[in-house]
Amino acid sequence: VQLVESGGGLVQSGGSLRLSCAASGLAVSNYDMNWYRQAPGKEREEVAHSPSDGSATHYLDSVKGRFTISRDNDKNTAVLQMNSLKPDDTAVYFCNAWRYYSGRTYDYWGQGTQVTVSS
Repeated sequence: VQLVESGGGLVQSGGSLRLSCAASGLAVSNYDMNWYRQAPGKEREEVAHSPSDGSATHYLDSVKGRFTISRDNDKNTAVLQMNSLKPDDTAVYFCNAWRYYSGRTYDYWGQGTQVTVSS
């Protein structure tokens, strides 16, 4: 199983970035797809959550209205569209696939992609 993030980079405050997570070895349609971030000296936090059953997505309060998580089951990818970026959004962003099935938890992570927002 492999999750590969792309799309990170340096952007000015107010700008946008689109992060993609390409999955191999699993079907994203069967997994909750999530984005986390970790800033220097801080704990990893969940930014966005997309349930596998298609129910409502959830967001960290500080990104609501600015970030949008989506998935393309045919392309086996998950996307995080980030608009109106702020310096506080600077962090390494990680893609996560999670599933509880037949008594076992499946939990996979990408390697992370750096997002830096300059003021």
